[in-house]
Amino acid sequence: MKYILAYDIGTTGVKTCLFSLDQNLKMITSASAEYPLYILPDGGAEQDGDDWWNGMASTTEAVFSKTDVKPEEVAGISFCSQMQGVVLVDKDGIPVHRPMSYMDQRAKEEIKKGIANGIQVAGANIFKLIPSLIITGAVTSSVKDPVWKCKWIEAHEPENFKRAYRWLDVKDYLIARCTGKFTMTEDSAFSTLIYDTRKGKKCFSKTLIKMFDIKEELLPPIIKSTDLVGGLTAKAAKELGLKEGTPVFGGGGDSSLVGVGAGAVSLGDTHIYCGTSGWVITVTDKQMVDVSAMIAAIVGASEGKYNYFAEMETAGKCLSWVKDHLALDEIGVYLEKKDVTNDVEATYKSLYDYMTDCIKDVEPGSGGVIFTPWLHGNRCPFEDPLATSMFFGISIETGTTELIHAVIEGVFYHIRWMLECQDKKLKTSDPIRFVGGLALSDVACQMLADILGRTVEVVESPQNVGSAGAAIVTAVGLGLIPNMDEAKKFIPVGKSFAPNMDNHEKYEGYYQSFLKLYGANKKVYKQLYAAGGKHE
Repeated sequence: MKYILAYDIGTTGVKTCLFSLDQNLKMITSASAEYPLYILPDGGAEQDGDDWWNGMASTTEAVFSKTDVKPEEVAGISFCSQMQGVVLVDKDGIPVHRPMSYMDQRAKEEIKKGIANGIQVAGANIFKLIPSLIITGAVTSSVKDPVWKCKWIEAHEPENFKRAYRWLDVKDYLIARCTGKFTMTEDSAFSTLIYDTRKGKKCFSKTLIKMFDIKEELLPPIIKSTDLVGGLTAKAAKELGLKEGTPVFGGGGDSSLVGVGAGAVSLGDTHIYCGTSGWVITVTDKQMVDVSAMIAAIVGASEGKYNYFAEMETAGKCLSWVKDHLALDEIGVYLEKKDVTNDVEATYKSLYDYMTDCIKDVEPGSGGVIFTPWLHGNRCPFEDPLATSMFFGISIETGTTELIHAVIEGVFYHIRWMLECQDKKLKTSDPIRFVGGLALSDVACQMLADILGRTVEVVESPQNVGSAGAAIVTAVGLGLIPNMDEAKKFIPVGKSFAPNMDNHEKYEGYYQSFLKLYGANKKVYKQLYAAGGKHE
């Protein structure tokens, strides 16, 4: 029996999972800790490296307090984390600026100067777009892309930028803190969108480095997800409560490893993820890009395969918003100003289960109410940091249950939109694997199947697939599993939801109306921003 420790570093918290590996991959126990996401009035979105690290330390202690497994029995450590963060560190591995989240969108002037100028196609200068597509198979045309975050620090905090020694992503920063070594896995390197994916290259592109005026010496060595980076240092081991020298592997970003943990690893497999953010990914062996819809085939953890990736900024985050601003009053969690959340959770697995149970009898279409899930702008299939969420179609008969129901529908309408954009370039799968926190709700799973008109499969622990993916790459790195293609053998399907085609037909009109709302309100978003709205 071998034991693997996996850290899943999300936007709002860390989940630390201890797995055993024998004939199957099995999660023994886990622990979670929350930390802040600092949203700034200028469009900034930052986190604190110490918050991540302290969350790792507290959850590691909690994990081993729940099991007879000892820290010294851990065969390997790895990470699954949020991607496209920017952590500029000095020679000691200390951030020179608080780490910038993938959600950060301050670099509007930097992207204008860098690529959104001159003769443009899909918002990118054609003379920079073409070489980018040739070299990377994608283009850095979003204000949230790492290049522009890096340029923002250079422009606004030049003294801090001068101290920077390495440019890292989130997990790569934490690996450096574990081992003292600065590296970046292939998927993280690709997410910078200056990584040369052409055959025989697989390195940062000197052409793009020069074109975007990037400080080349900031870029670290590139490794594979399954590579051993090094052993846990004495200092890190003491702080985390682990054994010095424990092997630490490269791991991967969430968009790389969630699919591995979902068992969606074969060519043509599609999975849908709904955590804080959301996405649709289909596995392909070809690089492809749809610039008009902001979808690209990105480098994943499996050799020779790519993930055709369509992302939405806020998915499960919309449900969190509902919990905080709609559901708590409606379901009586705050009675007589007394917090009885724990009483609710004693009856239901979670507050989200309680919420979805409350809306299970709402008819498709939520009584004519449509919600747009753009709480922090949107990236795909349109890029607009000014886009905001709305409830459209509220009438005198509308109640909170219809609003909650409409929020989940709105998330799934947007997922269907991204799925249909993917179908223009390749064949997505049926059935589809559905993972993330929202996949814990049978009500939501059935709703997704009905809206898509496809069978939805849910694995046994859909909320832990990122950690499971990190455990798989660690097992491959340790030689315990031959390769990532074997992941499906270790990830069984727990439940399957066939679509109710009568409901699917009912949803069609609402979905077509949803598709029109962004175009009809695009100018209004700009007007609200110009008027001083704080939603950007």
